[in-house]
Amino acid sequence: MTVDSSAAREPRRSAAGKAGTTGSKTTRTTRAAAKKSTEPELVQLLTPEGKRVKNAEYDAYVAGITPEDLRGLYRDMVLTRRFDAEATALQRQGELGLWASLLGQEAAQIGSGRALRDDDYVFPTYREHGVAWCRGVDPTNLLGMFRGVNNGGWDPNGNNFHLYTIVIGSQTLHATGYAMGVAKDGADSAVIAYFGDGASSQGDVAESFTFSAVYNAPVVFFCQNNQWAISEPTEKQSRVPLYQRAQGFGFPGVRVDGNDVLACLAVTKWALERARNGEGPTLVEAYTYRMGAHTTSDDPTRYRGDEERMAWEAKDPILRLRRYLEASNHTDDGFFAELEAESEVLGKRVREAVRAMPDPDHFAIFENVYADGHALVDEERAQFAAYQASFADASEGGR
Repeated sequence: MTVDSSAAREPRRSAAGKAGTTGSKTTRTTRAAAKKSTEPELVQLLTPEGKRVKNAEYDAYVAGITPEDLRGLYRDMVLTRRFDAEATALQRQGELGLWASLLGQEAAQIGSGRALRDDDYVFPTYREHGVAWCRGVDPTNLLGMFRGVNNGGWDPNGNNFHLYTIVIGSQTLHATGYAMGVAKDGADSAVIAYFGDGASSQGDVAESFTFSAVYNAPVVFFCQNNQWAISEPTEKQSRVPLYQRAQGFGFPGVRVDGNDVLACLAVTKWALERARNGEGPTLVEAYTYRMGAHTTSDDPTRYRGDEERMAWEAKDPILRLRRYLEASNHTDDGFFAELEAESEVLGKRVREAVRAMPDPDHFAIFENVYADGHALVDEERAQFAAYQASFADASEGGR
């Protein structure tokens, strides 16, 4: 149960002291208003209503975008959401052990993913399904790990897209080391590391910031602040906006509207350009929202209300770009109908691919823990085998 800390610290008042209550409330209201007025502005190129707004600093990075490019960004987001929905359904049907949904974060991932060059290298977490799509990783290859039949179904060097990282925050260290190597090789490519607001509290991330700054590594730290680290809100994780943490390490940070695919594209291009030009790391905070659960084992209704979710649904990244496309006459009903049909084909292909996968080996978890085996692991394997056999015994007894 969460207790408001300010209320918990407030001393008891006598009846005579209650006269000061109004002043105290006024002070709190004033502080809240001041905090709201000083809230950092987002870099935004598309409003939630789908209206294009000018930005002198970042417009140049999307100046050459064509109607075809815009339709491509829209297609990427729609198909990524369709794949994500299918994966969630497959987990609910028992085909996957777990799934981490990206629902609501499509613009952050597609915008940043399309800003990358082929020779750039990506270090993801376990939720970057949209970035994987941009890198040409077949969606069905993402699902083997969540089914428990492999440790990742793609060659990282084939797409410059590293395997998913489950350990929170460790991929930022991998990205920093890789970027330091890129710099030593004299290449002009860049590296990008994805992580969430919760991971920003990990020591690994702070160490990555330190090393990347000191060695001027060509790396972009892309933080998708989806407001919740499982059940912990961002305001319980940091006293300052996340992007401002970069200042303490000596490199720039910027907050972008994470539901605006154009802004995410522009800001990431800018940050990658800095890296390639030898100007060192950048922290991008994509301010977005996780519309669904943290994973399919989570119940978000236990820690957040419907009002918050509904407020963010009004900022939906896909609807935002659709409004802009329609208002600009950059597409027609035929485009949307064809895309709907394409998304259904994708969903069917994903379903069939997962159901064709083998069942996971229940005992694989005990393999490769130690190079030469271990008595404790052998004991645990035997206990698990007995547990599995108990189900067979119960089934035979019921016949």
